[in-house]
Amino acid sequence: MSEELSTDYTADVVIVGAGSAGCVLANRLSADPHLSVLLVEAGPADTSPWIHIPVGYFKTMGHPKLDWRYRTEADPGLNGRSIPWPRGRTLGGSSSINGLLYVRGQPRDFDRWRQLGNPGWGWDDVLPYFKRSEHWEDGETEERGGTGPLCVSRSRLSRQIVDAWLEAAQEAGFARNADYNEGDQEGVAQFQLTMRGGWRCSSARAYLSAARLRKNLEILTDSPIEKLHLANNRATGLTVLHRGVQKTICARRLVILSAGAIGSPQILMTSGIGPAAHLQELSIPVIRDQPGVGQGLQDHLQARPVYRCTLPTINTEARSLARKALMAAQFAVNRTGPMTMAASLGTAFLKTRPELDTPDIQFHIQPFSADNPADGPHSFSAFTTSVLQLRPESRGQIRLKTPHLRDAPAIHPNYLATPIDCQTLVSGIRIARRIARQPALARHITAEHAPGPEAEEDDALLEWARNTATTIYHPTGTCRMGDGRMCVVDARLNVHGISNLKVADASIMPEITSGNTNAPTIMIGEKASDIVLEDLQA
Repeated sequence: MSEELSTDYTADVVIVGAGSAGCVLANRLSADPHLSVLLVEAGPADTSPWIHIPVGYFKTMGHPKLDWRYRTEADPGLNGRSIPWPRGRTLGGSSSINGLLYVRGQPRDFDRWRQLGNPGWGWDDVLPYFKRSEHWEDGETEERGGTGPLCVSRSRLSRQIVDAWLEAAQEAGFARNADYNEGDQEGVAQFQLTMRGGWRCSSARAYLSAARLRKNLEILTDSPIEKLHLANNRATGLTVLHRGVQKTICARRLVILSAGAIGSPQILMTSGIGPAAHLQELSIPVIRDQPGVGQGLQDHLQARPVYRCTLPTINTEARSLARKALMAAQFAVNRTGPMTMAASLGTAFLKTRPELDTPDIQFHIQPFSADNPADGPHSFSAFTTSVLQLRPESRGQIRLKTPHLRDAPAIHPNYLATPIDCQTLVSGIRIARRIARQPALARHITAEHAPGPEAEEDDALLEWARNTATTIYHPTGTCRMGDGRMCVVDARLNVHGISNLKVADASIMPEITSGNTNAPTIMIGEKASDIVLEDLQA
């Protein structure tokens, strides 16, 4: 495979964005030797060792070459705060810089997609694609895949404080769940990870390692898109800036946008597909008035209660030079130790109200704590019990600041904009406290560092969340799938009113899934590849 092109280039299918879904599409489509495929990625190749070392997300998030380093606009739900929104900018996209956590979601999520006017996207429809992607360490079962390219395993790392939290959650009445990805999500569990032999298994590593040798697949890195070309309401190609040189790419049959929940709507709007009034404000010629482009943004907002404890945590281990040397040795010799640590070790999917049919909150249990991860961990031993609402009602939007793709758009998450969102998050914080009071955990806790004992009333807990909560990196829904006026693509991922143009990434989710979004985005790539092949053969 060559990554160097002379000038202009032509391919049957051009994929914009080598992220969680884009890498899948590149692999599956290029498996047809009669189909030429070009995968275009704005960022560099995934050669940084920190991408592949699991704990490397501490280095890659915020890296100017590997992360788009977006920031939100001042958000009313966060008391006017603007927060960082990391998104991957390399082969593998956000799957190369994320926390490695593998969660499919709940069957009801996908049945709901189908109910919203998307035939073929119910749980029974998408389960085969989850299975096709997976290489689950326990092997093939009725619910799990055992031969796919994406390696999924349990953590190689354990910590006493996380084990104590899992035990305490059971003491509080929450059952253990042996496999939250088998359909019934509810319960307490060890996280499953996209990891192979102690290394990160990104979408790029899973899907491009072998495929990149195919003669009919070209991968163009360091090539941010400058313009999507449209003629007579038909996508014909794009212009990119490949390592500083402008190149024009022709798509014979199809352009697929897989640039993510921020990038895909931005590309559409700068190309004249979006809310007409907004485009006209920026003097962008309107090709199609599509009011839903950039709308419907959903994300998971995490509140992060922190407890000081007597047991050792990464906080204290990471501050010792001797311990750091041991960590490096453990990883170098047998791929074990803290350098294999995912962003969280334990999780729980729980109900805040007994009458609910399925869990509405998720915990991420981390054997470390920090006010700002970029500043390093706290100097004292502590752990974090991050909690989020699984299905927020609040929706935000992506808007353009300028007509140019090189300029970051305005991100308006609109967090905590409804009463149920506020109450659910507060209830989650109270459940964290309930678990902390159980004997298995309470014996190790010396103090509640945050929100602190002074925050007792619901209003005080909500105010603390507004002042401190942050994204857990799951933006979705800005090019919603469906047939309504605010939907951008149909159930076969075609952009409404534009031929030869599809979108396949987290932006198409009609509603956010109940959990971490990397796994369902990879599933979208798997299903999209079958849709594309069927449509091209029709």
